[in-house]
Amino acid sequence: MREAIEPELADREDALPSPRRARARVAGSKRTAQVVKRGRREIEAALRGRDPRLLVIVGPCSIHDRESALEYAHRLAKLARATRESLIIAMRTYFEKPRTTVGWKGLLNDPDLDGSCKIGRGLLLARQILAEVNELGLPCASEVLDPITPHYLGDLLSWAAIGARTSESQVHRELASGLAMPVGFKNGTGGALEIARDAIQAARSPHRSLGIDMEGRVARQRREGNPNGHLVLRGGASGPNHTGEHIERGAELVRELAGAPILERPILVDCSHDNSGKDPALQAQVCRAVVSADGPHPSLLGVLLESHLFEGRQDWRPDTRLEYGVSLTDPCLGWEQTEELILHLAEASASKPRRRAGTLATA
Repeated sequence: MREAIEPELADREDALPSPRRARARVAGSKRTAQVVKRGRREIEAALRGRDPRLLVIVGPCSIHDRESALEYAHRLAKLARATRESLIIAMRTYFEKPRTTVGWKGLLNDPDLDGSCKIGRGLLLARQILAEVNELGLPCASEVLDPITPHYLGDLLSWAAIGARTSESQVHRELASGLAMPVGFKNGTGGALEIARDAIQAARSPHRSLGIDMEGRVARQRREGNPNGHLVLRGGASGPNHTGEHIERGAELVRELAGAPILERPILVDCSHDNSGKDPALQAQVCRAVVSADGPHPSLLGVLLESHLFEGRQDWRPDTRLEYGVSLTDPCLGWEQTEELILHLAEASASKPRRRAGTLATA
């Protein structure tokens, strides 16, 4: 296991290491690169209908502690090996958190949890965690919030999300156009799917826009279009949207788009957020309802779960001692319930043939 990031690698008052220097300082191994590529390839194959397995993106709402994240990853890697015949499992490794007003913005922004906001240290620590998780054989998944972040972390990710608040952002749509991994766009906070549909369409197109290069210099970015954008149903102010009808409608919206091969399974269901009211108990119910007694919907790519070592959440303040393995942001499932759900998904995926379109579950 790697040593912790040394204090001297923390950024100075303002200057940050360039993406090239950060990647060189915390470089992934050959195995890491293989796991990243395998994860991207398998998720793309599932989107195109060439791989029948369910995708399960599962892990902490946000990572705030390396030790607990790696303990979780070791447990999940063992479970992923046991269920690999029916599931593709990627670990949720979220280092940036959008805030409705204010609050802790994630490990990347404030890795020491004290308000010091040593972003340079956060970038290197995030790379270190990603490299270690990948070395266990687990592909990594994360939300892209700041458009600069992928220059530092993108080579270690197999899947990325564009959140409900940023799916409508032109900057993030253009950013997704240049990402080398499948990207899930969440429906808007109001619940409308059209925002995410338009984002998928925009991301399929090439763009030229401002960004930075590997040396950290402002540069024109050439983004050639991402054919693997898909829709993440996370509910909204209008209510949950995880039923068969919602999956079918979302799939139709994506398939109507031009500019890329047809995605056979373009829908990922976020079992948290407005689909469960951020209630871990309801999150488990949503997860079970999505696969239902009839088996997974033919357009369903998989599910997204928020889970940590222990159930619930805790509040962050710079002067507070935190509980180990408990979420610092949204409430999470505990490990025992997570393991039970994943085994249930594996059994449902393996034992039930995918239903034909039009045979919808409404649970």
